Amino acid sequence: MPVKSRSAFRTTLEFTLSVIESPPHETPHRAPPPPPSRRAAYRAAGLGAAALALVAVVVLSIAVGAKPIPLAQVWPALTDPTAAEYAVVHEMRLPRTLLGLLAGTALGVAGAAMQALTRNPLADPGLLGINAGAAAAIATAALLFGVGAGAGQIWFALAGAAAVTVGVYAVGGGRTATPARLALAGAALNAALYSYVSAVMLLDAAGLERLRFWTVGSLAGADEDTVRRVLPFVAVGLLAALAAARPLNALALGDDSARALGARPALIRAAVIVAITLLCGAATAACGPLVFVGLLVPHLVRVLTGPDLRWLLPYCALLAPVLLLGSDVLGRVLGRPGELQVGLVTAVLGGPLFLWLVTRTRTARP
Repeated sequence: MPVKSRSAFRTTLEFTLSVIESPPHETPHRAPPPPPSRRAAYRAAGLGAAALALVAVVVLSIAVGAKPIPLAQVWPALTDPTAAEYAVVHEMRLPRTLLGLLAGTALGVAGAAMQALTRNPLADPGLLGINAGAAAAIATAALLFGVGAGAGQIWFALAGAAAVTVGVYAVGGGRTATPARLALAGAALNAALYSYVSAVMLLDAAGLERLRFWTVGSLAGADEDTVRRVLPFVAVGLLAALAAARPLNALALGDDSARALGARPALIRAAVIVAITLLCGAATAACGPLVFVGLLVPHLVRVLTGPDLRWLLPYCALLAPVLLLGSDVLGRVLGRPGELQVGLVTAVLGGPLFLWLVTRTRTARP
């Protein structure tokens, strides 16, 4: 081989070996996720921040109203019977705030559990007609039996919510139901039931006056009796939903995989349906059909927690009442000297927020 050829070959070989032995070129990519222990620490810190946000909005809910209370006087107004604002706080604002806490927690947890159970990101107590079923049952009870606000109203609401839950599942195909069919069945039943409620209200003038604010969604009529009646149903439903968090995670892998992990799919579904019925029925009976709370909050929370329901449900239990009570406070501020009903505010805020969330979410394409 000529000297020049050997020299060129040696140069080429050395260059090739240097390329092979050198570290590969690093391309831009997302930073690797933190280790599990650090992720758990981040989520726990976020849960603490959510709890602080809830405390802050509770204080605002007690302080803001027709007669504002300075923030420094909120604690004395809660604890000192001789304070000037003690009667106003305990008779009006504290029950309203507690009811907002219960209803927000119920709707947020029910929405997250429903989305996990149906594997449908649009599943919501409102969109699937469960709230409409409770509203239709209450309107029927008011028209036929003269049932007003009270324990009887809650039982009718629970029966209506349970009936529509079973109806949506049956119309959607039963065991062969798909997320799309469940959404279509829920939308159809939702429209039919709200048309029925409107017809009942038009037929009964007295009922129209009683149910006018309730059908919009309101916390204004809260009192201690309402809070006491709703609390047991929300507590039982919340405990059932939280207990089903780990089995629901297994169920997300499919029925066969869930059985291999020791879960019982039929029992899990039954327990979650009971929890959703209790949560939605109690919240709707007390506050009326509130929209977007159970749909929007789980989507926002997944940005922080991912799909793990062991973290998703506690976050929703804290942040959903933040949204509901914050909307109620905003309605009092914007509607002075009156107020805007909280159902109107959540609808106005929820629509744009959900559209923004959809546009910000990246979906995988095949």
